[in-house]
Amino acid sequence: MANSIRVLLDDIRKNRAIYLMVLPVVLYFFIFKYFPMYGAVIAFKDFSPAKGIWGSDWVGFQHFKDFFQSYYFIRVLRNTFLISFYNLIFGFPAPIILAILLNELRQKLFKSIVQTVSYLPHFISIVVISGLIIDFTNRGGIVNSIIMFFGGQDSALMNNAENFRTIFVSTSVWQELGWSSIIYLAALSGINPELYEAVRVDGAGRFRQIWSVTLPGLIPTIMILLILRIGGLMEVGFEKVVLLYNPNTYETADVISSFVYREGLAQGNDYSYTTAVGLFQSMINFILLISANSLSRRFSGNRLW
Repeated sequence: MANSIRVLLDDIRKNRAIYLMVLPVVLYFFIFKYFPMYGAVIAFKDFSPAKGIWGSDWVGFQHFKDFFQSYYFIRVLRNTFLISFYNLIFGFPAPIILAILLNELRQKLFKSIVQTVSYLPHFISIVVISGLIIDFTNRGGIVNSIIMFFGGQDSALMNNAENFRTIFVSTSVWQELGWSSIIYLAALSGINPELYEAVRVDGAGRFRQIWSVTLPGLIPTIMILLILRIGGLMEVGFEKVVLLYNPNTYETADVISSFVYREGLAQGNDYSYTTAVGLFQSMINFILLISANSLSRRFSGNRLW
């Protein structure tokens, strides 16, 4: 132990500039991510602002039991899982395909234009994106105009619960497609060009080069990002859901995070109860992360730790 501390101090003295650059990041995570975690204890208490966190009465797992027995439990759990699962199925491979296609382009100007256009949605405010989605899917909007062109009927698509998941997932894929491809493009730039030369000598065409060199070169990056994605499978950002849903679509749109926001902050009903719901969601994500990492280490040899 003493030897490890001495080695660490020596390393800090030698690389003090690097440690200074890391310091703001460490402080950010400690102050805004780890320090507030002590507040999760109110999930096991009947929290009263007047008594404070530690002065409030303990209630054990009562809030968890109330959530499991509530009408909303099955609905928000099902919606959260389905939206996350569809995002994983359609949203995870899309950036990989885009990165491979961009890597195969030889026209640098066209490649730059495609990259810029695909990155832009990531930088647009979620409020603006949600406003555009509502306008485009309203009666007379561009989406309805296309549907009517092919013989469909004009309707307010976002008022139909059956349409919510499709619109939510497809716009999420469009929004993050380009930005998520950056890390795969970086991984592709690290592949040794001599490997492509070797398979070309063997007579491999473009598709064979992608299959034999590009994909194997991307596998470690794909597996790490897949583990992280599975670790957040039960986490759907509440901002976009809250901006897009309405009472007509609660049945398919209400997820755990939007339920916590509505019950805990918007209506201010019960902080302890909604903290218990959020803690339950975090525990599922933690279990999924551990499981995904173990399976990846066993079957592919890639792991986070």
